[in-house]
Amino acid sequence: MLPTYNEVDSIAGIVESVLAQDSRLSVLVVDDASPDGTGALVDSLAATEPRVNVLHREGKQGLGTAYIAGFRWALDRDFEWIFEMDADGSHDARYISDMIAAAGRFDVVVGSRYTAGVNVINWPMSRLLLSYYANKYARIATGLRLADSTSGFKCFARRVLETIDLDRVGSTGYTFQIEMNFRAWKKGFRVGEVPIVFTDRRLGQSKMSGAIVREAVWRVWALRLRSLTGRL
Repeated sequence: MLPTYNEVDSIAGIVESVLAQDSRLSVLVVDDASPDGTGALVDSLAATEPRVNVLHREGKQGLGTAYIAGFRWALDRDFEWIFEMDADGSHDARYISDMIAAAGRFDVVVGSRYTAGVNVINWPMSRLLLSYYANKYARIATGLRLADSTSGFKCFARRVLETIDLDRVGSTGYTFQIEMNFRAWKKGFRVGEVPIVFTDRRLGQSKMSGAIVREAVWRVWALRLRSLTGRL
């Protein structure tokens, strides 16, 4: 599953790379009416490749809701494992095979930038420090022992998404990744990591914003509190 907003320059290459990893893989692009024509480009790919699918949404509605829409789409079909990854080239599709192998041990597999040192290329130091310490902060707040709980490259077993009440997932930005890990962990599922190398996007623009950071600051503690009070 690839959520997109203005990724016309990178999406075709990402789709091709994913499909090349395993003949069992299909791709779903969840596009929020990208004004640069991303959705139309993927439509053209889908017209010639049956493993490519597109879910068009009306306007930019947020990363979290895009993932939820993609999860529901996958659950309505016969998919046993659901992957998510960025559409900007920062996630290398070759790690999908490592995640498939790890799926025998874990119910949620996280592609981690920090489980084997710091494996990030071309990020400015300010962004790297924000990400690195945000993950430490999330670990303290939630108690979930992941080195990279904010990673957007991951794999869910179908049973995980069937068990989590997706209507109760409230995060809209990058905190969505923390919330999904936390909810899976609290449901008793095994959440584990495999190392990846993350490379900053070469094309397009980052979607990071101050609002996303502010949401993360309070949202992780809200999740912990709801868990303690039985309202998760």
